[in-house]
Amino acid sequence: MNASEVLRIVDSLHREKNIEKELVFTAIESALVTAARKHYGEEADVEFVIDRESGEIAGRCEQEELNHEEVVGRIGAQTAKQVIIQKIREAERDSQIEEFSELINDLISGTVNRNEGRVTTVTLGSVEAILPRSEQIPGESYQPNDRIRALVTEVKPQGSRVKVVLSRTRPKLVQRLFESEIPEIADGVITINAISREPGYRSKVAVSSFDTKVDCVGACVGVKGNRIKMVIDELAGERIDIVRFDEDPQVMIPNSLQPADVDEVILCQMMGRAIVLVGDDQLSLAIGKRGQNVRLASKLCGWDIEIMTQPELEQQIDRAVQGFCQIEGINEELANRLVGEGYLSYDDLEVIEPDDLMEMGSLSAELVDAIVEKAEVLAQEAEIKAAEEKRARRAAEQQAALEAAQLAAQPVPEAAPPVSPPAEASATDAPADNDSSGEQVAEATAAEKNDQA
Repeated sequence: MNASEVLRIVDSLHREKNIEKELVFTAIESALVTAARKHYGEEADVEFVIDRESGEIAGRCEQEELNHEEVVGRIGAQTAKQVIIQKIREAERDSQIEEFSELINDLISGTVNRNEGRVTTVTLGSVEAILPRSEQIPGESYQPNDRIRALVTEVKPQGSRVKVVLSRTRPKLVQRLFESEIPEIADGVITINAISREPGYRSKVAVSSFDTKVDCVGACVGVKGNRIKMVIDELAGERIDIVRFDEDPQVMIPNSLQPADVDEVILCQMMGRAIVLVGDDQLSLAIGKRGQNVRLASKLCGWDIEIMTQPELEQQIDRAVQGFCQIEGINEELANRLVGEGYLSYDDLEVIEPDDLMEMGSLSAELVDAIVEKAEVLAQEAEIKAAEEKRARRAAEQQAALEAAQLAAQPVPEAAPPVSPPAEASATDAPADNDSSGEQVAEATAAEKNDQA
């Protein structure tokens, strides 16, 4: 290996593998040292240095100069080659780790290579990344050679290779897609303030604009919805609600519950809870299918949102006041203060800060501990009672369903044919075709006329 060949190898690896030249020089030097120690012993003081400019190699062992070509050619050609390959692979791995570490939480495009059990392998240039089933959108399937866009979530070494983990379920993916499809977001005119997501089903995105002339919601939707459609198509038809962000919870919470109309928002600061009052016709819309709308709105706002109608709130307040008054140490005034702060059940009372309860009711620490312990007992009893009522209700429903099934399985009796009433004997009811009867009547009439004559 002459000087010019060393420089050629270093330059080639630097360009093809994107490896720093210094790392290649170091790898060759280490390979030569390893090869020499195979002959002179592992404890030998061996050193090889490559001139970075000329490529000349100088070596020594215990103050004795070594000819690197003799060392490699005579005792360690294969060893030197293996060491160089290993060092180059490690350097290439480190380079890839550095490259992809800069892409964490960024959007990247790749090609599906294969599906192996619960993992989809995606080719990203010279690296194969994995998309675990847990990071895939429910209902999506990927075929080899399909193009795919995903978020880089993890990069770490794995032996001599690099492990890159992708995701299509993170809220950050929605943000990156918005940035790629909506120029106002990429330019910083519109800001994405918060995102809540249930992958494959629904997302809520809160946006705001620095320029009052720019409608942040309209810009994200686009003309005839063309911009948001691109994002929805990329997310396999996932529904996306774009809402206007506001720092005031009284405004933000109703916005986040769209498309439902909200009557009133009651903020309970100590509990971090927001009681939202809606009309009867808006209740199911505000809650959403399986609670999805209110759940996503809570994540978007950072408040624990409870949807109620006015009568439901009044009933719950009355029930809470009566229940709290049953606990020794809580009078009606304190019970009303607790309810006013959003504590509406024994479960809520379990998690109250002792200092807050002491301040609200001017209570001692011992009495506060007793109140909390009693609330825990009552909460357990209420939970057991609710479970029993649920089982009883379920049993009643099952019994009613069984009786309905049995009734439906019974044969339906056939209806008896209608019985005609007996006909009265009269001359007018006689059959028209009864010729003999008609003749007898005519003969009797004629005989009576002869007698009278």
